[in-house]
Amino acid sequence: MPRQIERGDAVGVLGAGTMGTGIAEVAARAGHPVLIHDTARDAAEVALRALRRRLDRDVEAGRIGAADAGTVIARVRPVVGLDALAGCRVVVEAVVEELPVKREVLRAAEEVLGPGVLLATNTSTLSVTAIGAALDHPGRLVGMHFFNPAARMALVEVIRGADTDPSAIEAAADLARAWGKNPVICACTPGFVVNRIARPFYGEAHRLLERGAADAATIDAVLREAGGFPMGPFALTDLIGQDVNLAASRSVWEQTFHDPRYAPTSYQQHLVDAGRLGRKTGRGVYRYAGDRAVDDRPRDAPACPPPERVELVEDDFGPMAGFLDRVDAAGVALVRVPEAVRTERGRAPAGLHLPGGGLLRVSDGSPARAWLGRAPAGVVVLDWARDPATCTRVALMPSRGCARQVLDTAIGLCQAAGVEVSVLADVAGGIVARTMAMLANEAVEVIARGEASAADVDLAMRLGAGHPSGPLEWGDRVGARRIAAVLRELHAETPTGRYRTSPLLDEAVAGEESLRGL
Repeated sequence: MPRQIERGDAVGVLGAGTMGTGIAEVAARAGHPVLIHDTARDAAEVALRALRRRLDRDVEAGRIGAADAGTVIARVRPVVGLDALAGCRVVVEAVVEELPVKREVLRAAEEVLGPGVLLATNTSTLSVTAIGAALDHPGRLVGMHFFNPAARMALVEVIRGADTDPSAIEAAADLARAWGKNPVICACTPGFVVNRIARPFYGEAHRLLERGAADAATIDAVLREAGGFPMGPFALTDLIGQDVNLAASRSVWEQTFHDPRYAPTSYQQHLVDAGRLGRKTGRGVYRYAGDRAVDDRPRDAPACPPPERVELVEDDFGPMAGFLDRVDAAGVALVRVPEAVRTERGRAPAGLHLPGGGLLRVSDGSPARAWLGRAPAGVVVLDWARDPATCTRVALMPSRGCARQVLDTAIGLCQAAGVEVSVLADVAGGIVARTMAMLANEAVEVIARGEASAADVDLAMRLGAGHPSGPLEWGDRVGARRIAAVLRELHAETPTGRYRTSPLLDEAVAGEESLRGL
């Protein structure tokens, strides 16, 4: 079985595309001689020239010295035949994402490599077990999923196939650390950790757009400025490539036997069918002038005057409690209604009671229309924010037929706290609450199946997907009970099985347990 790989041991890379070139750079920067092989004529030479250009840019930016850059380039050598890899201690495959091709390439490499050589596949969606089934010694094959760009991204998913030897996992994880990466170890499951848990980030946005809850730019803005994500899902899939993102969704969906949790959307399929693949084609969800989107402005609510006074019945603002402090600091009087007065009024519902008989509630997953009987003038639901004390945007969802005065008062109240306001259709869970609940639920499912640890799940989503918090950390901040409540409301609105709660999440609710402690 594979033994420890030392600095200076030769590394082979199969495939001279974007990922292969990036992996070669990572290995060369870590002090390894690197042999890069590709079946396409001159592809490895082209990759070497691309690597040289990238290092030249790093020299210009001051990220690496000229002498060090020259040393890195000198360590990388294109080779023609697989026989040249015979002296390598580790070989990483990064060819096209097709099972027969990966099997063929690794089987051919295995014939020229000694028994102690570690074999790694950089697959992002295919089964490591299925790839290894073509090998004589599948125990030494491990998944090492680098993220693009490999030289910059700090995460590597280390995937154990059904036949992978524990020593191969240990050797791959140690190698990733030696290369300056953070390894997360996971089972061979569809999408592994990042691609699987991230599916709702895209899928929920697509479904909200399909049903007319908001336009794409507004959904992106809410998830950025309220949710804290560095990019919205539509801008991000335009960057990734709509075809690439759809292929990942379809792969996970098909490998889970069409589980509705991972079902692709007709919206994204239509984009791909139309050739609107994102930045690389000049048009995706947005239109592009170079790398700049020209039609990505969200719809902001017009300026409205805030109320002088609102009545607060029960402080049930939960994940948005910090927002009340901003409202109070803006000079809006928050009058807390005593329990006795509340009883006299017939158990007035929790929330902010607005002038004119309206009600502003923080989302518990239920739509505004569910509360109309308690506030006939209109109900407005406030979506969640990752950090209500610092967010720069919030989303409001008014009930159908909500009095204009009620909605304007709610808008003005929020604007007084110093945020932009987006007004959405009355949908269960809003944008941030439903997305966060789905991410947390999927993370819990990964833990429940024993596919990765809680710590690795949160680390993977922060480093691999760029999320502002791990889904379990964020879930603990909000509370398992609220997460489950949002999912139940989503399921009631769309009872397809997509929004079913993980049994382990139900256990966490019953036992009042931390999600990170599961």
